[in-house]
Amino acid sequence: MSKKKKIEKIKEKTVRSINNNIRSSVRKLNPILRGIVGKKVDVAIRDLQFSEKRITKDIRKTISSAVANAENNFQYNIDNLIVKEAYCGKKIIMKRFRPRAKGRAAPILKPYSSVTIILSETKKMESHGTKS
Repeated sequence: MSKKKKIEKIKEKTVRSINNNIRSSVRKLNPILRGIVGKKVDVAIRDLQFSEKRITKDIRKTISSAVANAENNFQYNIDNLIVKEAYCGKKIIMKRFRPRAKGRAAPILKPYSSVTIILSETKKMESHGTKS
């Protein structure tokens, strides 16, 4: 029997910010969050600022909170931060009813979501020559 060697993983510096109970469905949030993954923080905030969706204001607040966490708690440089992950999950669904004809009722579902944004620092790549 051979012993398994422990593989040491280099832990990346990550910062997390979670916004619970956003009044929107996961289906509407996913395309917006997919659009900001991999971008620098200031570019992501700028893209969200010029978006026409209502929910981008709450996502911008979550990114700003993550940037503040990185700056105050971990002393990271804000210019080097990128959005590593951005995902959302289902929360509660508030149920309401609308009166309809002949004494019937139709349900109105008001879904809530939670948004998680994870930032990480970029590492400077060394250039060893010129491209030609």
